Amino acid sequence: LRRAWRERRAALLEPRYTPLVAACLCLAEGGVNLWVIRRVPYTEIDWKAYMQEVEGFANGTLDYSRLQGDTGPLVYPAGFVYIFLGLYHATGRGSDIRLAQYIFAGLYLLNLLLVFRIYCRTNKVPPYVFFFMCCASYRIHSIFVLRLFNDPVAMAILFLAINLFLEERWSWGCLLFSLAVSVKMNILLFAPGLLFLLLQRFGLLGCIPKLCICALLQVVLGLPFLLVNPMGYLTRSFDLGRQFQFKWTVNWRFLPEEVFQNRVFHAALLLAHLVGLGLFALHRWHSSKQNILTLLKDPAKRKPASPCLTVNNILWQASCVCPLNASARIVFILFSSNFLGVCCSRSLHYQFYVWYFHTLPYLLWCTPTTKLAHMPKVLLLGVIELCWNTYPSTVCSSLSLHICHGLILLQLWYGTAPMLVSHTPPPSRKPTAIAKKGQ
Repeated sequence: LRRAWRERRAALLEPRYTPLVAACLCLAEGGVNLWVIRRVPYTEIDWKAYMQEVEGFANGTLDYSRLQGDTGPLVYPAGFVYIFLGLYHATGRGSDIRLAQYIFAGLYLLNLLLVFRIYCRTNKVPPYVFFFMCCASYRIHSIFVLRLFNDPVAMAILFLAINLFLEERWSWGCLLFSLAVSVKMNILLFAPGLLFLLLQRFGLLGCIPKLCICALLQVVLGLPFLLVNPMGYLTRSFDLGRQFQFKWTVNWRFLPEEVFQNRVFHAALLLAHLVGLGLFALHRWHSSKQNILTLLKDPAKRKPASPCLTVNNILWQASCVCPLNASARIVFILFSSNFLGVCCSRSLHYQFYVWYFHTLPYLLWCTPTTKLAHMPKVLLLGVIELCWNTYPSTVCSSLSLHICHGLILLQLWYGTAPMLVSHTPPPSRKPTAIAKKGQ
């Protein structure tokens, strides 16, 4: 702490100080969450409906089509039922709202610790940015401790899975990834990036067992409901065609409602999503001059890679040399995969902000950043936060959100453009400036 005080500027700008800043922010967040719980009135939205849905299961109802609450039928997979059944019993059948808020405050701090651990491994984001990621976000605190949505539960499990991926514990990571999917399906937005990483790491045959882990957990969790009414469970818990209400949309308010509900518009968004994933997979995720189809081969049978790619000498210099850069590569692929899905979402509701909020600092600062570029990136974070705090959403807030998303996509595309190294530079007795910086 004394050294950090002496080097105040470095403590704000150098990623090596991330653990210290993270510890301070976690302590501060404990106080902020307690203050919010005690001073800001709780708002009932979905908690009561959650408790009614799991109460039906607690009373012995195994037909998924008959589980419902005040807001409508149960539309989440089986993992949601088991986790919120535990909360149902812990909070006196859902009646002790204050205890539920404290539990979600603990979940908030756990989620924050998992996110900070990811950022410590990637070593990309200057510590001062984390002040905006923590205490400054009213909407995220509201989602966790004032609304008690299931989205934070799914995201906390997802961040735990990513931590396991960074530790090369791929089987356990896939198990927890599937558990997160079983709480809410938005986690599937990370699935294309995860599939790419599994193919890259294990090849086609090697990744099949990992995919089986994901599928087997879904079967085990849903088995009580599948045995009673399989079609009812599958159509309710994995309904990809569900219509959203226009009054809650955050991102498409500037469209007429008939266009918002039009199936052709939905198909166009899906096509844009697939095209975006394909372009990123071919030109930003794939870091080899070899054909992308070589990912299907066993890694041991692939041709030795030529000199490792350099992505503006910042994003990843050589994942085969530096484990930290390998971590940055994993996180970049997963976070960008999710962000593409958010950009092409048919509708974003206010609780969906947590789907990508904690990934925004990485997406903005994983690319080369000059001194003058810090302020525009902080401004982007501020405008996005303002858009999500505008209730009800307006034409201006929706358009502003899309503009911010578009700017981040452009930065990811042009800021991570690979520059192929055609030859290995001759050895030099004097280390270059880049080598010194790398050391």
